[in-house]
This record gives sequence, C-alpha cells and structure tokens, in this order.
Amino acid sequence: MRKLMIAVGGSLVLAAPLASADVVGAGASVSYWNSDFSGEVVNKNSVNSAVDIENDLNMSSDGNANFTASFEHPIPVLPNVRLNYTGISQSGSGKIGAAAFDGILPGADVKSDLDIEQLDATFYYEVLDNWVNLDLGLTARKMDAELIVRDQTGSAKVSKTEVDAVLPMGYASVRFDLPFTGVSVGGEGNVISYSGDSLYDVNVYGQFDVAVLRLRAGYREMAIDYEDDDDRLDVKLSGPFASIGVDF
Repeated sequence: MRKLMIAVGGSLVLAAPLASADVVGAGASVSYWNSDFSGEVVNKNSVNSAVDIENDLNMSSDGNANFTASFEHPIPVLPNVRLNYTGISQSGSGKIGAAAFDGILPGADVKSDLDIEQLDATFYYEVLDNWVNLDLGLTARKMDAELIVRDQTGSAKVSKTEVDAVLPMGYASVRFDLPFTGVSVGGEGNVISYSGDSLYDVNVYGQFDVAVLRLRAGYREMAIDYEDDDDRLDVKLSGPFASIGVDF
C-alpha cells in the first residue's frame, strides 16, 4: 500500500498545477449492478471457522444499487470531488458444510443475511480533457460488512461476523470520446494492496450522451480480501451494470 500511495500521490503532485476543469460542473447518476457472488467469510471466534457464501449459504447472485455524485471546478491545485455509495444486501437459505461455523454444527440448515456498504470520497485531477479524458486521484473508502447466520435446526444459535475499515485507494478513470456522436468507451477503478489485504473495484463501459442525459452500460468486478482484528472477508462480485445520470 505504501508504494502504491507514494506513486499515485507523487503523480498527483506533479499533475496538480496543470490539471483542472475548464468550467464549474456537477453530475449525478444511479445504477443497477447484477452481480454474481462467491467467496468465504471467516469468523475467528473458533478455529478454522469459515463458511462459503455461495455453496454453503446459497448466495450466488444479486442486484445492487449504486449512487454517484461529482463536482468539478476550474481552480488550479484544488482537486475535484466524487462521492459514491454502493449497497449490497443479500439473503440465503443453505446448509453448513463439513466443518462447524462459529458454533453452528456441520450439516445444520441455516438462514443468513449479508450486508456490505461502501462509501467513497474521491479527490481527483483532470489530467487530460479532450477526446481522451484521464482522471487520477485518491479515494477514501468506508467499508462496513456484516454476515448473520441463524441456525434453523433447534439450537437457535446466531452467528454474527463483522468487518469494517477505512481504506485509502488509488483512483484512475479514462474515457475515449468518438467526436460528434455522443458515444464513448472507458473504464475506471480503485485499487489497494498491503500486507496480505487487498481490494480492487474496476469497471469498463460504453456510454451515450444526449443533452445533459448520460446513459451507461458495462461490466463491473470487485474483490475484497480484508482481515480485521477478529474476522475476515474474502469475496468477489462481478457482473453487468447499467446506469442513468445527468451532467451539468
């Protein structure tokens, strides 16, 4: 993480005096992400206590909401600002596998709920702003995740696994415009990796702009491998998304 943040931070320091928007602008969008779900959650209250969210808990796909707002200005040195919220909520009915999970015995029927909320504050500079658009910046991501597993076989055991963190991430966005058509293609992403923990969140898309309306469709993939003091979240989400937004 240190090397990544030094590299990105150094690039931003060099780019900042030359990177700014031509005019004041703002935008907002809402998107729907149909993501496949895989991975595992580890609860360290007991030894080797892990559960597979796809095979054990029967959580394989879901639709998730995403909201974005941005503000750009022509003031040199000061970065532009982008806020993003992703809410992931899924329930499933399954069966614990060959090993017990946090006191719930192997083979037990369970019902579970998994919630992941992410709030990003991104500070970025427009390095290029013509038919090729390039933004570079830093993101602070507040992540809260909670898995609740309820034993349905009579013990009434309830397991709760929680992971929360504030993570600094490198941010990059590139877009290529096809002149005079309103059509463009691009991609953007946030990434961090440090001391065994890692997180990346990337997407590629096609876009069509008409007046102030922005229509976008593409593919997004996010992988979280993070361990806090007690628990570990190691999950991957990927799938198509579509969004509608406005730019002023």
